Amino acid sequence: MRKRSVTLKGHRTSIALEDEFWAALKDFAASDKRSLASLISDIDRKRLKQSPPPGLASALRVFVLRRVTDAG
Repeated sequence: MRKRSVTLKGHRTSIALEDEFWAALKDFAASDKRSLASLISDIDRKRLKQSPPPGLASALRVFVLRRVTDAG
């Protein structure tokens, strides 16, 4: 697990994910021609619309899983 800090809505937060998830998120952001922070911010916005909202780390893992399975 690797913990990284990101700024969401002007607040710093730490997210702990396995290196493989960080690498996948970074690759997806690059392929979408956007920053990693921008991608995480969009995922965060979407997760907060769910009831109840999942944790951010879980939402990021599910995002990666869906992108991988949709591509395959």
